Amino acid sequence: MERAIVEGAARRRDRPVAGLRDLADYLRVGPVEQYLMLTGRTCFRGLAYEDLHRLQLDLETTALDPAQGRIFMVAVHDSRGFERVLEAPYAEDEGRLITDLCALVRERDPDVIENHNLFGFDLPFLEARAATWKLPLQLGRAGAPPLLERHGEPPPGEARRRRQQTRYTVAGRELIDTLDAVRRHDFVARDLPSHRLKDVARHFGIASPERTYIPGSEVYATYLQDPDAVRRYALDDVREVEGLSRRLMGAPFALAGMAPRRYERVAAAGPATGILEPILLRAYLHAGAAPPFAAARGEEQLEGHAGGATELYAAGLARQVVKVDIASMYPSLMRAYQIGPACDRLGALLHVVDRMTALRLAHKDALKSAAAGSLARGHHDAMQAAMKLLINSAYGYMAAGSLALFADRHAADEVTRRGREVLSQVVAGLNVRGMALLEADTDGVYFAAPEGWSEAQERALVAEVAGTLPEGIRLEYEGRYQAMLSHQIKNYALLTYDGNLIVRGAALRSSRSEPFGERFLRRALARLLVGDLPGVHAAFLETVAALRARALPAADLATRVRLTKSAERYLTGRGGLREPAYEALLAAGRKDWSPGERVRCYRVRGGTYVWLPDGDETPRPTGSPSQDLDDARDYDVEHYVLALVASYATRLRKAFAPEDFQQLFRVDGQPGLFDRRVEEMAAVWVRCDAPSSGQRRAEPSATG
Repeated sequence: MERAIVEGAARRRDRPVAGLRDLADYLRVGPVEQYLMLTGRTCFRGLAYEDLHRLQLDLETTALDPAQGRIFMVAVHDSRGFERVLEAPYAEDEGRLITDLCALVRERDPDVIENHNLFGFDLPFLEARAATWKLPLQLGRAGAPPLLERHGEPPPGEARRRRQQTRYTVAGRELIDTLDAVRRHDFVARDLPSHRLKDVARHFGIASPERTYIPGSEVYATYLQDPDAVRRYALDDVREVEGLSRRLMGAPFALAGMAPRRYERVAAAGPATGILEPILLRAYLHAGAAPPFAAARGEEQLEGHAGGATELYAAGLARQVVKVDIASMYPSLMRAYQIGPACDRLGALLHVVDRMTALRLAHKDALKSAAAGSLARGHHDAMQAAMKLLINSAYGYMAAGSLALFADRHAADEVTRRGREVLSQVVAGLNVRGMALLEADTDGVYFAAPEGWSEAQERALVAEVAGTLPEGIRLEYEGRYQAMLSHQIKNYALLTYDGNLIVRGAALRSSRSEPFGERFLRRALARLLVGDLPGVHAAFLETVAALRARALPAADLATRVRLTKSAERYLTGRGGLREPAYEALLAAGRKDWSPGERVRCYRVRGGTYVWLPDGDETPRPTGSPSQDLDDARDYDVEHYVLALVASYATRLRKAFAPEDFQQLFRVDGQPGLFDRRVEEMAAVWVRCDAPSSGQRRAEPSATG
């Protein structure tokens, strides 16, 4: 069909046409998506996540490069309680292990095969070792082509550089890489210590207290001495993958029941162009209507898009903090004012938003009545979360320009304009009622209520302000906090009334932060938010002392960097500008890497940087440094002492008078002539000046 279209277009236009990509008026959709759109079917519709038969498999290898090492163990686990460890203690046993693994998968017959970094490590390694033995990877379902298929194959000579872009499929089963889900979660929440399986499992409380840990570089050596320990370690890995999938994959699974795409595609796709657009395209196909053509043409000539309102009213510390949120503001505005793309002749986008909103509310109601821990509760929670993702992506989809078929910048601008108006109305309502405003961001406001107010008083105030908003717009009481450090817009720390610390924003928590600095900052914030300045000072002095005594391992001082340049590009523009992560890789003998790869490095004496390989995520060539480097102590002490102040302590500056900050975080440890006792210092607090009786100010401020 594609060949016929191309040949016909070439004749009609009287010029060569290389392929469909040269024909802007044709939309190419994959065969699976075409089938689902034409039939109206979706994957797993009507099933709950618990109905899936999921199998986890994890390879243990003698090296991370399949050209240099082999598979000596595979741990297998599934969601029905099955577990098995397959072993190849001798090199000549590896072929049998691969054959047995394929037979076991066909015997268990799962719907889904999962692992953490499945596409980045396990499947490429398994594929390469099977090819060495000239064995077919027969992993598919009976009656379908059984072989594993590679997609996104890079050009010759670029396989290593673009390895992370390669995906795999197998007929009759879905392949799920939980690393995709972890990265997506951390992009939004920014609360993970790393993306490594073991770190994430601990973060989510999935790891067992009896979990066996073995450094990656020591697994095979340990197997030769204590095979039972490695068997326990491997089974713990697949159990954690199963738990991680259960924690993060419910919403993508629910979306697969709505969108005409395979579950494995939905799991890795963005909610707008990856899920919402196929739903809209299906609606047009079934209506016999052509979707819009180049709807976003000319939008690049428009002025910059004005997004949501953001405002920092006060920086520093505040007590008795309340957060209010305009519930699903942009979708609510789209529905209330019927704002949709002008090119959407069928009104499909607004229909989807309306329908999903109604269904989500039904699932939220069912969730409230479902028993805690029940399968029904998990199903309703996954469904409402999936629908929330779709609903909230509608505005962003309209603003996506040429990336989206149904884009409309004018409509997106109208949504944000009305959003800014509503947010200003909320701010004015709080201000005139005497609340101390802290920050407003797109659809929510933080403010300090009068000290001593009860939660009931806070809720009554919010309900009063909510009553002034347009019909269809709901203001919700989202939470209350014991204290807050407002550092800058979208960057703050909160202390809940039960003592939990919540840190938000890249200025206070970044994926590039060194673990030692982030650990200090969290400890200092926890003490600062309860007014314990001696505790803040002690956290600083103890961290400085640990650095100077070299009591911390290099892994605690390493920063994690996402590479944006290929080796060729970096070396071409290197000149006098040396970037630490790339220099560390080059110094370790690596001559190639993938853009998008995340690497760790730390600084040693002389200003040079050392690469710390990360076995869970990044393949490394034979002869590269061992993971024992994690425990090295050759770092540049004074560099990290200064970084402790400049990169971490300085984020607390707005909570102190300047002279107190200088004294508390002095790196030389020498007392000054005019120093005060730390116990005599006081933090600077933002206070609500409204009396507890709730008297109102006469007029809103200029900001409101």
